Amino acid sequence: MRNHQGSRTCAYTHLLSIRHQGALPFLVVPMKIIVLCTGNSCRSQMAEGLLNSFHPRIEAYSAGTQPAGEINPNAIRVMREIGLDISGGRPKTIDAFLDQPIDYVITVCGDAEENCPVFQGHVGRRMHIGFPDPADATGTEEEILNVFRQSRDDIKAKFHELFESELKAKLDARD
Repeated sequence: MRNHQGSRTCAYTHLLSIRHQGALPFLVVPMKIIVLCTGNSCRSQMAEGLLNSFHPRIEAYSAGTQPAGEINPNAIRVMREIGLDISGGRPKTIDAFLDQPIDYVITVCGDAEENCPVFQGHVGRRMHIGFPDPADATGTEEEILNVFRQSRDDIKAKFHELFESELKAKLDARD
């Protein structure tokens, strides 16, 4: 159950905090991941969609330090090419997540890494996996789309590597 800002309701957050204390062993807790970028219009949105496709118990969100007005249409287009629809998302500020328990905070651009805010809730691990901004691409429409495709493929490869090398085992350990 999500509220209008995409964050979990207070009751669910309370259950998560109780589960983290070991009081509810039967509650299957999803792995909560925040992917942070500056504008939250390309790289972080693609990473969110990809992470959520890797495992049903991954609960990935994306946010920005200075969110754009909309998701870049080219990001939506290249994600649809691989069967993932991110058109229902929207750029959002990281502020909505600062007081929540989060397993991973992953920055995907240098500016977000340098300006990553302090989270008040529990953060399991912070990491940076950087990618060039496809929104900076110039050229013909096809050349620009190829840059977005390359970015999508790079994001998919790096995040799938993280999933296989670390996330999958942590999810299995929660069972």
